[in-house]
Amino acid sequence: MADVRTYTLIYVVLLVLGTGKFVFFQFPEIFPEAAAIGGTIILAVIKVLLIAAYYQHLIEEPRAITYMMGVAVFMVFLLTIAAGYSIQ
Repeated sequence: MADVRTYTLIYVVLLVLGTGKFVFFQFPEIFPEAAAIGGTIILAVIKVLLIAAYYQHLIEEPRAITYMMGVAVFMVFLLTIAAGYSIQ
């Protein structure tokens, strides 16, 4: 199990990543809208991976469970794309 120092470090990284999402949209002259959206998605994926790995303790689980969670997330992604396609 991770110690308090690790959780604090992960918390600070999540805080910085959240601030990065804010910065993307506050400086449109540096980051065009498409770059801001793409950067926000990348930062969100990194945040999800950190939260799942450390706060939900997947990093300590056997690899089979981690792969099962990855497949589940991929399936949700496919369902989201299918739902978006059917709305159009």
